[in-house]
Amino acid sequence: MGFAMSVLEVLVLGFFFIIGLAVAVALVMFVIDRAQTHDAIRRNYPVIGRFRHLFSTLGEFFRQYFFAMDREELPFNRAQREWIKRAGEGVSNTVAFGSTRNLNVVGTPIFVNAAFPPLEDQFARTAPMVIGEGARTPYTARSFFNISGMSYGAISKPAVRALSRGAKEAGVWMNTGEGGISKYHLEGGCDIVFQIGTAKFGVRDEEGNLSDDKLREVAAYKQVRMFEIKLAQGAKPGKGGILPGAKVTEEIAGIRGLRVGQDGISPNRHAEVNDWNDLLDLVCHIRGVTGKPVGIKTVVGAEHPVAELFAAINARGAACAPDFITIDGGEGGTGAAPMPLIDLVGMSIREALVAVVDLRDEAGLKDRIRIVASGKLVNPGDIAWALAAGADFITTARGFMFSLGCIQALKCNKNTCPTGITTHDKRFQKGLVVEDKEKRVTRYAREIIHEVETIAHSVGVAEPRMMRRRHVRIVQDDGRSRPLNEITPSYNPVTRA
Repeated sequence: MGFAMSVLEVLVLGFFFIIGLAVAVALVMFVIDRAQTHDAIRRNYPVIGRFRHLFSTLGEFFRQYFFAMDREELPFNRAQREWIKRAGEGVSNTVAFGSTRNLNVVGTPIFVNAAFPPLEDQFARTAPMVIGEGARTPYTARSFFNISGMSYGAISKPAVRALSRGAKEAGVWMNTGEGGISKYHLEGGCDIVFQIGTAKFGVRDEEGNLSDDKLREVAAYKQVRMFEIKLAQGAKPGKGGILPGAKVTEEIAGIRGLRVGQDGISPNRHAEVNDWNDLLDLVCHIRGVTGKPVGIKTVVGAEHPVAELFAAINARGAACAPDFITIDGGEGGTGAAPMPLIDLVGMSIREALVAVVDLRDEAGLKDRIRIVASGKLVNPGDIAWALAAGADFITTARGFMFSLGCIQALKCNKNTCPTGITTHDKRFQKGLVVEDKEKRVTRYAREIIHEVETIAHSVGVAEPRMMRRRHVRIVQDDGRSRPLNEITPSYNPVTRA
């Protein structure tokens, strides 16, 4: 009995101690909140005002997991992410009962099923396509679906390793992004597109100028199949890349030519390129030095500048043309960019792609320049639409990030990514097991290709690149859909000569 009373007394004392401590903490916070001047809510409502920040922070979490419907979230909704997750895990992507997609939303693509689609022995896998036939070492790309630019620095070492290995197994190419090439890109043995950003990371001399010697060093890797000159990307057209200093480790600093902890800021354009002719000079120079296909990546702001590019190409001759043009939509993603550029600058890929394809074809360069579409294209319907609109290839970065396990935590710029994809914190990187994630990368790529081929067969063609704009209808603001070829007719040299 005495022991029980002693325990009870200790518990009572502990309770009052906790209460007293809580009151003391509250009083301290009250004084601090009253004295501080930067937050009006906390100054006017001491202690209680702190909950506003807490709830605002937690609101993002609760909306994602409890309140938002499958098709409501941005930038990618739960239905999109779950499809990629299931594809990466290799589990069935069939669903029951019916679609949860609202087919009345303006801009929704609807594919036109054929009355008599091809039988199983009447369709084929997509044939490889050659890029840069005029280069000393052309590239025969096996897949229409590939990995877009993600630099080592923006993403982590295990993420690069998993992507490299998975890409090799799936037969897709991997773009280095503008951070240069590392041994982790080469590790898996996949085909590589080396991206040359405005800071020339990986191929610049001590003054920051393009180095022919370093170009030759990179081109000497057999895995490096092409070079891509980056003019702009969708999330920040008009502004160069931003790698926060917190992500610049000793290894990354060595690859990029920076100091440890120094922000990696790329200029907003290539200093030596002042017009389209300068750009074509650069394309020809890099192709001459490396012997490999060279293309450009840009964001379309209006049709007129693109028309000027094709006019400049025709004035100089098709030999000076870039071997491919990657079009990134204004909805493209990044690890860090100013919100006004993310939200307000650059045409959507849905508008830009058809414009560039038509201008290229009208200039008579269809067989000379391949078009690569990028920008928020992560699911089979997105890829099939882009092919029908005229793209030769599609690349995605965020789709493959989801296959690695990205949960859309929106912390890519803070070095605190909880899945280890966009952080160099070893504690978080431990969660990204390369041997598991590489398989998910492979399965995601293969499932995309398989499902796009399924859509192609449904509309009545043998393989995806045979899809045309007439095979897609777009929902209009009156609720009815119209064929894409009526909304944006393809260039026809007979009717539009």
